[in-house]
Amino acid sequence: MDFFTLFPSLRSRNFRLFFLGQSISLIGTWMQITAVAWLVWRLSYNPVLLGMVGFVGRIPTFLLAPVAGVMVDRVNRYRLLLLTQMLAMLQALALAALMEMGLLTVWHVLALSLLLGMINAFDMPTRHAFFIHMVDQREHLANAIALNGAMVQLARLIGPTIAGLLIAAVGEGFCFLLNGLSYLAVLGSLLMMNIRPNTSPTSHQNLLQNLAEGFRYAFGFPPIRSLLFLLGLVSLSGASYAQLLPIFAQQVLQGDARTQGFLLSASAVGALAGSLYLASRRTVRGLGRVQALAAALFGVGLILLGVSRWLWLSLAVMPLIGLGMILQIGGTNILLQTIVEEDKRGRVMSLYSMAWMGMDPLGSLLAGMLAHLMGAPGVVILGGICCMVGAGDFARRLPFLRKLLYPIYIRQGIIVPASPEWVAPIASTRNSEESSPPPADKN
Repeated sequence: MDFFTLFPSLRSRNFRLFFLGQSISLIGTWMQITAVAWLVWRLSYNPVLLGMVGFVGRIPTFLLAPVAGVMVDRVNRYRLLLLTQMLAMLQALALAALMEMGLLTVWHVLALSLLLGMINAFDMPTRHAFFIHMVDQREHLANAIALNGAMVQLARLIGPTIAGLLIAAVGEGFCFLLNGLSYLAVLGSLLMMNIRPNTSPTSHQNLLQNLAEGFRYAFGFPPIRSLLFLLGLVSLSGASYAQLLPIFAQQVLQGDARTQGFLLSASAVGALAGSLYLASRRTVRGLGRVQALAAALFGVGLILLGVSRWLWLSLAVMPLIGLGMILQIGGTNILLQTIVEEDKRGRVMSLYSMAWMGMDPLGSLLAGMLAHLMGAPGVVILGGICCMVGAGDFARRLPFLRKLLYPIYIRQGIIVPASPEWVAPIASTRNSEESSPPPADKN
C-alpha cells in the first residue's frame, strides 16, 4: 500500500499546501499555549487565574460561534481564513513585544487571550468548513479531517516539549515570538492555493433567520444533536484538565515547566495514534460506537491521572487521555461533516466549535474554582466520572441514531441497501421517530 493510498487527501494540491503550512504554525501555537499557562502560574500561583485564562480565551467561541457560522455560510471562506490567521499572528507578536519590554502582566495576558478567543471564534468554523474546498474528491474529506487531527497532535507532541526547554532557558517571550513568525507558513500556503469561491446560498435571508435555521436544523436532528451534546459534556467536564497541568507538574509531581511539557507531549502521543487510526478508516460506519468508547476511555484516563502521585504513572496515563479526546473530537467532526447539508455546513461546524471550544472555558473557570476548594486531582476525577456517565447514555441511544443515519449513508453511497424499501427520503426519516434499521446494519 503506497502513501497516497493510505492518505488519499494528500493527492489534492490545496490540502497538501495547507497541511505543510499548518503543521509549522501549529507547533508555534502549542508553544504559546504552554508558555501562557506557565507564565500565569509563575506570576500568580493562583489556580483561579489559571482557570480564568482558559475561560477568557474560549468563551468568545461559546458566545460568537453561532454568528460566525452564519458568516461562514454567507461570505468567502478563503478570505475570512486569511484574515483570521493574520490577526492571530498580530496577537502573538503583541505578547512577544510586551514580554520583551518587561510590561507583560497577568491582566495583559487575559486581555490578549480574550482577543485571540474572538479571532478563533471565527477561525475555527471557517477552517473546518474550508476542508470541503481543499479536497478534489468528496470521499477524501474524512481522511483530510483525520489527517488535520494528526497534524494538530503531532504539533502538540513537539510544541510543548520545545516550549518547556525554551522557557527554562530563555523565558516565555521567545515562545510567543516564534509562534507569531510561524503564522507566515500557513499564510504562505493559503496564498499559493487555487480556490474557487464558495457560493452563498443563505445570503438572501437576514442574519437572525439564518441563525434560527441553523439551530433548528442541528438540534432538530437527533444524530447531530446527540453528537454535539456528548462532545459538549466531555469538553465541559474533562477538557479543562490541561489548564490544571501546571498545578500537577509543580505541586503534585514536584516538577517544573519541563514536567508540564512532558505531560502535554505524552497526551499527544495517544492523540496522534487516535488521529492516525481515524485517517486509516475507510468508512464512517461504526464511528458512533467509537464515540461512546472514546468518551469512556477519556473518563478512565482522567480518573487515573487524578489518583496518580508519581511522574511515571502520570506519563503512562496521559496517552490514554489524549487518545480518548482526539477520537471524540475527530470522530464527531468526521460524522458531522459527512451527514451535514452543504448550505448549512458553516453553521453546524460553528456549533461543533461551540460544543468543543465553547464549553471548555466554562469548564476551565469551574475547574479553577473547584481546584481552589478541593484540589486539582479531585477536579479531574469528578470530570472523568461525568465523561463516563455521558458515554453510557450515548451508547444507550446509539441503536436509534443508527436508524436515522441509514438513509443518509445510502444516498451518499456509504451503504449499499439490502432492499430498495430502505431508500427513504431523508426528510421523512428525520421527522419519524418510529423507523427501524435493517438487520444487516450492525456497525
